[in-house]
Amino acid sequence: MTGLFEREPVVVAPGAVHFPGWLDGDGQRALVGSCRTWSDGAGGFRSPRMPGGGTMSVQITCLGWHWYPYRYSRTVDDGDGRPVAAFPDQLGDLGRRAVADACAVDATVLVGGERGVVGRTERYEPDVALVNRYGPGARMGMHADREELSPAPVVSLSLGDTGVFRFGNAAGRGRPWTDVELESGDLFVFGGPSRRAFHGVPKVVAGTGDPSLGVGSGRLNITVRQTGLPG
Repeated sequence: MTGLFEREPVVVAPGAVHFPGWLDGDGQRALVGSCRTWSDGAGGFRSPRMPGGGTMSVQITCLGWHWYPYRYSRTVDDGDGRPVAAFPDQLGDLGRRAVADACAVDATVLVGGERGVVGRTERYEPDVALVNRYGPGARMGMHADREELSPAPVVSLSLGDTGVFRFGNAAGRGRPWTDVELESGDLFVFGGPSRRAFHGVPKVVAGTGDPSLGVGSGRLNITVRQTGLPG
């Protein structure tokens, strides 16, 4: 949604930009409906099992590439082995618009870019999306997205209940960090010097979402990425 914003974007860290209300209500409802269609086609949501034996409280549907801790595959290797669902063109277009908006605010979002050039969206070719469903009590521990070979930015869209997004630094899981409340319709883009920063969701604020969106109890988060992987 390039153009005027109801609330001004905030640069949380170099290369990390928060856009409150980036998607309006109609855009949110449409994206919720798409997420439902994509998850049905991908075999539904699943709770990945960690290498140590525990199970993530967040449920995930993968598009384009199948993610499981901590690798990508073209097949659901930790499930029924089916081919991964296709990456939707809709999310590619949405991701490019998001990166263009972020670059207009902070030129460091794309590594090596210069203001006026960095917003050229053909530089961003995402090929994977993770749709994360946060039910009651779900959270995401501090982690860094390091499975992708590409340094291209991560695009994150929030739907439903408000999530507390803890955005840290690339040195480790500890402080300093900034807690950002991501409401339904909010966009968060991080790249450049913040691309490998640790981040997590320590809390979802129950009952804060609009019931008419169709998310139900909890939160949906869509992260769009460019893996840089062959094939």
